[in-house]
Amino acid sequence: MANVILGLLMLWPQSLYELTKSFEAGISLFYSASTGSIKRALDRLSSAGFVELGEESGPRGKKPYSITDAGRGEFRRWMLSEVDGSDVETAVLSRVYFLGLLEPQARAEVGSRIRRRISADLAQLQAFESQVGGTAIPEGYEAVAEYQFATLRYGVAAHNTALEWAESQLP
Repeated sequence: MANVILGLLMLWPQSLYELTKSFEAGISLFYSASTGSIKRALDRLSSAGFVELGEESGPRGKKPYSITDAGRGEFRRWMLSEVDGSDVETAVLSRVYFLGLLEPQARAEVGSRIRRRISADLAQLQAFESQVGGTAIPEGYEAVAEYQFATLRYGVAAHNTALEWAESQLP
């Protein structure tokens, strides 16, 4: 979440309320967050020197957070890092959402890392599918196995679709 917040603050300074609305307006499609979790992340980012809280402004006296130079460096480091974690969709879409903040060469590097990660996960699923394809099913567990295999086939199909999307949409 911290990296998504840094990305949002790369766009413009925002108050806690505005950051919450930014999550609700589009990021929540791939990353959900409560106001409390955003506030905790902001506190950690502030302690690390990645964001700073500005002076009250506007009729409601909101205090905008802005990203520091150290925060910009941390954001760039994350964008260019390997796509990791168990939720590949969130890891990928979090980066793609902010890809336009990077220069073209860096965008291509991120696109390559994303395609590599999706391809690696797809290869693991396909290997597992091949491995279990001929497994004998104990009597009475045929229905359970049927839907477990259906789940596996969904994973393979979803990763194939994600890879096709990445190849057509990313540099």
